[in-house]
Amino acid sequence: MTTLPLLRRALAVVATSFALLLTALPAQAEVVFQDITSPQGIDAWLVEDYAVPIITIRFAFEGGTTQDPAGKEGLTSLLTALFDEGAGTLDSESFQIALDDAGAEMGFIADADALYGSMRMLAEQRDEAVALLKLAIEAPRFDRNPIDRMRAQLVSGITAAAQNPNTTAQRQWATALYGEHPYARRSEGTLQTLASLTADDLRQLHQRLFARQKLHVGIVGAIDATDAAAMLDTLFGTLPDAPDLTTIADIDPQLGQDLHVPYELPQTSIFMAYPGLERDDPDYLTAYLMTQILGGDNFGSRLTTEVREERGLTYGISASLNNMAHSQALVIATATRADRAAETLAVIKDVVATMAEDGPDEDELAAARKYLIGSYPINELSSSSAIANTLVGLQLRDLGIDYLARRPDLINAVTVDDIKAMAQRLLSVEPTILQMGPAPKP
Repeated sequence: MTTLPLLRRALAVVATSFALLLTALPAQAEVVFQDITSPQGIDAWLVEDYAVPIITIRFAFEGGTTQDPAGKEGLTSLLTALFDEGAGTLDSESFQIALDDAGAEMGFIADADALYGSMRMLAEQRDEAVALLKLAIEAPRFDRNPIDRMRAQLVSGITAAAQNPNTTAQRQWATALYGEHPYARRSEGTLQTLASLTADDLRQLHQRLFARQKLHVGIVGAIDATDAAAMLDTLFGTLPDAPDLTTIADIDPQLGQDLHVPYELPQTSIFMAYPGLERDDPDYLTAYLMTQILGGDNFGSRLTTEVREERGLTYGISASLNNMAHSQALVIATATRADRAAETLAVIKDVVATMAEDGPDEDELAAARKYLIGSYPINELSSSSAIANTLVGLQLRDLGIDYLARRPDLINAVTVDDIKAMAQRLLSVEPTILQMGPAPKP
């Protein structure tokens, strides 16, 4: 190994540590969202903050891993691993050295519905950092050696995951809920599909996804609206107008199934899927409050109280709304001793049935309101990176730039009767249940 990669990693550690120290915003700082439009018509949301000389940009191109062609699963995952592996005239090593010299951090990642990019940069070196991000967005190289190296990393991860029983459970869970839909496919690919991927495949996917329509951008930090608008045109102004996306059908999870993945483990994992609610549904926060009371983050939830605290059946249990662009579900998850799996499942079903029949009481609703309103700034607005992520997430869900201001009143407007009606709507059905662990004894 040469000393240059070692030096590059050392510089990256220093840059990361420095950036982490600088990006935390004061807990009580006012966060003002601005809606800006560049001269070329590119929209973004901006939060100006000059407390530290850092700028963070996060952006999302709609599409994600569901855009992988059939038989080429893993293509988007491989694509996201290659943006800092050479662009324009810079090969992999030259590009990463230039990033270090610019004091910038850059990353790309994808989920099922979008491909995300981000950069965190020193304000005084903004021009150098933006020029590198522009290269990565416009002209990734997809050289053979980096492709083979990143492919090998993905293969290594797949091989390691094959030894994990959770991988088997997750595959069966996805197939049970979504059948042949793209949500059931393996986003990381398989050994066979990864082996077939070429540089031309990557170039074609890049051209299909990277376009100005269905682009969402959040910018946070030491930059004003005029300079931020100019940066938008620099980064995205030469992209095609519209992406070439494969249409993905909406799908309801297939409920009412009882599945078991046999695996000789000392404990059994339990997953249960109920209907969900679309994120832009006017009653979404009613469902969110109901889910919080049922099994949310706070330790006073009904499932935590009954399953963990009263009976000691698990170390943790959760209920959450799983929102994707084309499917929604309410998912309960826990793990327990294999010999108490049946008891645990019975208790969960009783708690769910009681919520569906009776709804919550006023004290539970008050506690859930207080937690959801109070925790939001901590979870979503605690740093420049968190704020940029929130800006993009709100845009993807079409919630409006004033959502943060409206959210407390929307939460406080939900009543016990509202939640009772929602619980009956979502929980009075037979869920799909998956248990992974030893086969039940007769």
